[in-house]
Amino acid sequence: MPHELLFLPLLFFIAFLYASVGHGGASGYLAVMALFSISPVFMKPSALILNILVSGVAFIQYYRKGFFRWKLFLPFAIASFPFAFLGATVPVSAELYKIILAVCLLIACGRMFFINQTKSLEIQPVNYFIAVLCGIIIGFVSGMIGIGGGILLSPLLVLTRWSDLKTASAVSALFIFVNSISGVVGVYQNEISFPSHFYSWILFAFAGGVLGSFLGAGKMNQTWLKYILLFVLVIAVVKLLVTIQWV
Repeated sequence: MPHELLFLPLLFFIAFLYASVGHGGASGYLAVMALFSISPVFMKPSALILNILVSGVAFIQYYRKGFFRWKLFLPFAIASFPFAFLGATVPVSAELYKIILAVCLLIACGRMFFINQTKSLEIQPVNYFIAVLCGIIIGFVSGMIGIGGGILLSPLLVLTRWSDLKTASAVSALFIFVNSISGVVGVYQNEISFPSHFYSWILFAFAGGVLGSFLGAGKMNQTWLKYILLFVLVIAVVKLLVTIQWV
């Protein structure tokens, strides 16, 4: 059992940070679990369950504020859901996918840095063919690695100008929720188990998710959300690079 005096506050902080931009925090949970040498048997299913909880809370907050758009959500979700299940059932090394994902996130970080959210973006119409294709890719990679996919979807929506940051956060929250459920179902096809004190993880993640999503959907402006999202992306990249076996 990890040193809970440090581990649980870290879970709270990760849930708070990710939920503020409509994410569930799976990549952060996985990084912390790896840091505390938690058994890999627990990591993927635990991260997905926490992801479902926090992203669900975040979605409710953003939806209540009127930022959600069904027409933007559906093409990604419909394409992604079955492939998240398939990705979760694939028992192969994900090193190549981690490298590709890290490169994509680095590109997203670079481009996100130059987006000025203090000015109104001219929202572009969604290209549904590209949206479906991206949904398939994001779903499969997410299921394989054990994340919800919001870390990829959010920058995609903003960089293509299909939405602003708050709408991207709202759409990503439900996308992560759905994908994580699909991933859990896929994981259940194999043996699954949770740590004995998992209920305490749930409580701390839930508290962080409620507070983070409340502030993100209401009090925080677009500029703050941009920099928090950038920080979250950088955390995910570092986590991926650290866990890649380069030899």
